[in-house]
Amino acid sequence: METKRVLVVGGTGYLGQHVLLSLSRIKDSAPYDLAFTYHSNSNLLEPLLDAIPHSHAFHVDLTTGDGFQSIASKFGQPHVVVNCAALSVPRVCEKDPDAAMSINVPCSLVNWLSSFEERDTLLIHLSTDQVYEGVKSFYKEEDETVPVNVYGKSKVAAEQFISKTWPNYAILRSSIIFGPQTISPVQKSLPIQWIDGVLSKKEQVEFFHDEFRCPVYVKDVVTIILSLINKWIIEGKQMKLLLNVGGPDRVSRVQMAETVAHVRGYNTSLIKQVSASSVHRGVSSPADISMDISKLIQTLNISPTSFRDGVMLTLDLT
Repeated sequence: METKRVLVVGGTGYLGQHVLLSLSRIKDSAPYDLAFTYHSNSNLLEPLLDAIPHSHAFHVDLTTGDGFQSIASKFGQPHVVVNCAALSVPRVCEKDPDAAMSINVPCSLVNWLSSFEERDTLLIHLSTDQVYEGVKSFYKEEDETVPVNVYGKSKVAAEQFISKTWPNYAILRSSIIFGPQTISPVQKSLPIQWIDGVLSKKEQVEFFHDEFRCPVYVKDVVTIILSLINKWIIEGKQMKLLLNVGGPDRVSRVQMAETVAHVRGYNTSLIKQVSASSVHRGVSSPADISMDISKLIQTLNISPTSFRDGVMLTLDLT
């Protein structure tokens, strides 16, 4: 059986590293050939390549497509592309909408894939819960997308572009992804570790009581991606899939902090409840973008980890 080639775009990012590590640990009769792209995180390369020594790293500029041709000549056409790359900080996107659109809408990636004679690569693309307006609970995939900020708008544009131009795709609308640190530690603040850090100082901290999300444990997201890859390689049927990817629990920022406090034994009086409207963040943020994940469960037979259990696993308390 031919060894299948998987390319992770944004492989030095948080999710990208978790995906690569899990793919590298598959020990069946035909393990995957792995490649990944990086752009600004070249300092993260060495520990990642040490951990996954048979992977191939390529520098790629997603805004221009520079670097993709090197992948074609040295690695070949991938059977699957997992696109984890994004400008994902809403405040940054708001300040530079052009950059948000040029990075988050994968034009150069799809144009490169279109240059191959066979258009039979599966594109797994990470989207966001911020495509929803945030005015109700438990959004379904078929609900209208009404993003309230540039980040959400760029992700809607990406979804529309992919669905119109590429024949085989799985678009994953992910909530906040949390879990353990990566092999090559990422610079961005990780949500559970940040909450744990501020509460451990035993000083009062403000958390929003009126913003709701369905945070998803990173290893569940990886399991979903691996399941899609396996489904594509084994079945080989056309795939046009849109899935909400969240955890089973709708929680506010306050409830997230309370969960960390409970499992750590911190005093919950340190958690000061405030309204999201009381803080100016330089960007609009949807209030309630909790998601209905029944389609995910039915399609892939995957039941995501509860928020509390995910926190325990993240803080290594199990």
